[in-house]
Amino acid sequence: MKLFKNTIKTSVLLSLGLVFSVIVSCKKSETVKDIGTPPTAAEIQFTTTPTATNPNIINFKSLYNGINAHWDFGNGATADGNDVQSSYPIAGTYTIKLTVLADGGSVSTTKTVVIATTNTSMLSDPAYTLLSGGLSNPAGKVWVIDQTQPGHLGVGPITSQGPDWYQAGPNEKTGTGFYDDEMTFTMGATSLKYTYANNGTTFANASNAPGIGGPVGSNDPTVNYTPPTNLTWILNDVNGTKYINISNNGFISYYLGVSSYQILSLTADEMWLRCLDKSNAGNAWYLKLIRKGYVRPVVPPVQKPIQAANLADDFQAATGMAWVAENMDYIRNYDNPSKFPLNTSSKVAYYEKRTGPDGQYGNLNITLPYRFDLAAKNKIRLKVFIPGGNDFTKVAPTVSVKLQNSLLGGNAYTTQIEIVKTITPAQYNTWVQLEFDYSASATQTLYDKIVVQLGGEGHPNPGIFYIDDFEFK
Repeated sequence: MKLFKNTIKTSVLLSLGLVFSVIVSCKKSETVKDIGTPPTAAEIQFTTTPTATNPNIINFKSLYNGINAHWDFGNGATADGNDVQSSYPIAGTYTIKLTVLADGGSVSTTKTVVIATTNTSMLSDPAYTLLSGGLSNPAGKVWVIDQTQPGHLGVGPITSQGPDWYQAGPNEKTGTGFYDDEMTFTMGATSLKYTYANNGTTFANASNAPGIGGPVGSNDPTVNYTPPTNLTWILNDVNGTKYINISNNGFISYYLGVSSYQILSLTADEMWLRCLDKSNAGNAWYLKLIRKGYVRPVVPPVQKPIQAANLADDFQAATGMAWVAENMDYIRNYDNPSKFPLNTSSKVAYYEKRTGPDGQYGNLNITLPYRFDLAAKNKIRLKVFIPGGNDFTKVAPTVSVKLQNSLLGGNAYTTQIEIVKTITPAQYNTWVQLEFDYSASATQTLYDKIVVQLGGEGHPNPGIFYIDDFEFK
């Protein structure tokens, strides 16, 4: 995945902010110690105090007031600040690591915390069961990347809660080692175990790949990687937002250098996660997963009613016809370029075919709330004006009207019926009345969408046209 300009800009600003923060902090500490002299490990101490109401919830306090205190709680969760708290529902011994950023550098120290008994009430959050199958499912639940769905991998700005910049298409990452990963969450009486099975390779973010032994580069690599086997997981709630935290730098499939995942949505079969990017502070990434073996139910489309069309648009007055300009430029109520007797309207519609790849299939279209009864009404009429100044060695002097089934989405063209009219040189620079007769398709009941396309398709060349007095009635 290539880096975004937004990322570079944000990283620079963050770096400048950190420099400013360090300068200000140095000034504050000049009264107690020399600038540039880091503390010793013996000075980096912290206290651990169980809460009065629950011994499985521990308060931590750093006794050294540095620039920043970063905690790794040994249960997959992390935090920043001098006074923090973490939960330990499962009995066991946990190693807590405190890293203090101070004048002259950072220093770390560790301490162990022993949780005597498992507090099952702390595991009552339904998300524990949805993720793992619960205590009654000792084998755990296996999750895989939801590869057939758009956006199973995506990225957006840190300020957003969605993949605004990029969403992977169905099966787009085939061959990268992404789709054969299996993530198993197990919930036992004495542990919450996480297993990452990658079949030998991991798909990694380009900026973060060196963190698991991958190469430095601009493209996302497939990295030979052996995951650790001693991983655990836990859920944390931060102001009502749930996070999955994985211990020992564990991660979910796509490597981004982070181990904490915000749960955006979670059911017994589907999961949508958001996480940060260790190397690019301005990015937020998104993963869609499904339970292994889950087959998404096919919901049959709801057919629209059938009725005879009764449509007319003079492209001046408001008619209720909501035309959509798809990769072309369209202006209603445009000055008529030539008021000849065939069309003396003062206003018409301007249609411009765009230059370049994006304009190759540009068109004007409208989808109706019903299917067309072509047995009752089957003729579309349209006036067109094609300027002779167009380069007809590159753009076709054609007018196409297509009827499509909108339920097929991007594949609507596969069942369409199309009629194409060619304007002769003698008809350039004048209005021409066209009729598109679909009576041969009178038995068809699939179509609810009209597509008007001028200048041909499948080429990147521009053209300017005018249309008026559309009728389907």
